[in-house]
Amino acid sequence: MARALFRAHAAPLNALGLIIAIFGLLMLFPLAVSEYLDDGAARSYDFAFLSTVASGGALYLLTRGHRRDLRIHDGFFLVAFTWLILPVFGALPLLSYLPGLSLIDAYFEASSGLTATGATVLTGIDHLPVSINLWRTFLHWIGGMGIIVLVVAILPLLGIGGRQLFKAEVPTPMKESSLTPRIAETAKGLWVTYILLTLSCHLSLLLTGLGGWDALIMAFSIVGLGGFSNHDTSLGGYDSAEVECVAMVFALASALNFATHYLALSRRSFAPYLRDPEIPFFFGVLVLSVTLLVVYVMKTDANAEFLLTLRRVAFHVVSLSTSLGLVAFDYSQWPAFVQIWLLFLCSFVACSGSTGGGIKMMRAIILYKQALREFVRALHPNAVRPVRLSGQPVGEGVLHAVLGFSFMYMVSIVTLTLVLSASGLDLVTAFSAVVAAINNTGPGLAGVGPTMTYQGLGDFQTAVLAFTMILGRLEIFTLLVVFTPAFWRR
Repeated sequence: MARALFRAHAAPLNALGLIIAIFGLLMLFPLAVSEYLDDGAARSYDFAFLSTVASGGALYLLTRGHRRDLRIHDGFFLVAFTWLILPVFGALPLLSYLPGLSLIDAYFEASSGLTATGATVLTGIDHLPVSINLWRTFLHWIGGMGIIVLVVAILPLLGIGGRQLFKAEVPTPMKESSLTPRIAETAKGLWVTYILLTLSCHLSLLLTGLGGWDALIMAFSIVGLGGFSNHDTSLGGYDSAEVECVAMVFALASALNFATHYLALSRRSFAPYLRDPEIPFFFGVLVLSVTLLVVYVMKTDANAEFLLTLRRVAFHVVSLSTSLGLVAFDYSQWPAFVQIWLLFLCSFVACSGSTGGGIKMMRAIILYKQALREFVRALHPNAVRPVRLSGQPVGEGVLHAVLGFSFMYMVSIVTLTLVLSASGLDLVTAFSAVVAAINNTGPGLAGVGPTMTYQGLGDFQTAVLAFTMILGRLEIFTLLVVFTPAFWRR
């Protein structure tokens, strides 16, 4: 039985070995920084680098006789197990440098990094070596676009097809569309756009007065929409309106569809932005939310200053709705309505094909239009009113997929909240932690609020939330499908 399972999955395991080895090579970047700065963490990277590359290389060599093009089944297997296993290796530098850190907490931290969630169990972040904080946010940057999308540009050179892998990884309800005829070219185009946006963010942060390493660390965090910082007080540690403004601009850019960015850059035209159906809804929700919450805070707090309130509300609306999750002010001081609204926004505002989390604006638009269609049908049973996006009808297959995903999204939140509640966590903390984790946002409410960490949670609770982050990053079905009995039948 075991031998049959190995043979059936040897091809994706071969690709997994390659991915692990490449992931290990990426550790050379923080290792070089550590050596250059002599920050005392180099030996931690030595161990992590050698362990990761050796493990990946051994798996690759062990299965090299079973290489073939990947099928749909293989793509789901590879993507799911890549995201479940890579945090183990991503945690190695943290485990080696922070001996008091437990294995589960280290896995949680690395999962939070790779899924671009930004929830942390660490304190004393200000005193960590530069290379450790760099590695934490570099994980955001790698995972934000998806290491699979990077590797898919390399797999065809090794005789391993990448289309099914790309379809399983890219976070969008319209996975059949591609920018270029060849899937590897699509992946390369997305990564070029991603790198250019990161360099622009880094330069902009330098212009605000941040040091070179601080600017690089925060650029990785912002463009990856991750939320890790090199300060315990998150972005509030800089107390700079200019830094907050840069973070907002690039968080907004990163929450838009990278396919739209790529088309605009390659064609040197703003027309792709005008044709993107998500953008009007995206900015409309943000403007409406900022206006509503500023008015609400001003009415409930007689001492609130308008400009300061506008700055704080605008930043946190953008930060949480895009799933960036950086915090510049303790918004738990605001009324409960404001906090819940901010948490609600992270569930759907980020656009499909972005580095953000949640169900994505595309699905929210489709659900909204489907609801309108049902209202019309209730009044006019014989009316023919197809759901349209950009003037084109949305196929019934897409509608069913969106409805199925939305159902599983709600079921996952309810189920995982009940699991955490049964473990002894209070309801508000449990619910907000699950919502923040499945939407890859970071801060929640109550015990995991904006000024808190996840350090106070038990091992079981931390493990559940680590799984929840990966579940959200892979948009539920990609991960859950590998746990079904039918998946393992030959």
